[in-house]
Amino acid sequence: MTTHVLILCTHNSARSVLAEGMLNHWARKLGRDVRGHSAGSAPSGQVNPFALEALQNAGVDTTGMRSKSWDEFTTPDAPPLSIVITVCDSAATEACPVFFGAGTPPAKVHWGYPDPSVVKGDAAKRRAFELTRQALAYRMLQLLQLPLATMNKPHLQQALLQIAQS
Repeated sequence: MTTHVLILCTHNSARSVLAEGMLNHWARKLGRDVRGHSAGSAPSGQVNPFALEALQNAGVDTTGMRSKSWDEFTTPDAPPLSIVITVCDSAATEACPVFFGAGTPPAKVHWGYPDPSVVKGDAAKRRAFELTRQALAYRMLQLLQLPLATMNKPHLQQALLQIAQS
């Protein structure tokens, strides 16, 4: 059974998209039955071009990536979510979305990252996006090392918190 992971940030244009792309990329490469999705509480309607560039430079297929509302994951035909990860930077007083969804509550964790889109200058912004992509990729690899199919929710929650501290 596929493990569905929803990655949230307010605008679903940068960090959550980077995380979705890296999770799906590594899951395919490692042969894991995991599917990443991303969404936002107030989606911008457009993926940041620097996010797409960082993913493409890493060999990630960005076909079909789009900024979307988390409302898509609260409908009866939405995939059953096992994990919800927020990636906004609450330390920078960003309001991280709180997802309630439908059905069985998923395990939830916050993995905060500064917003690379606020960096000034194209070269510095490219570097910020690349560093954010790398950091997210590392955590997604850690997530994919977990025995997701056999973990109960309390053990999964604890493992996600341990990854957050790494």
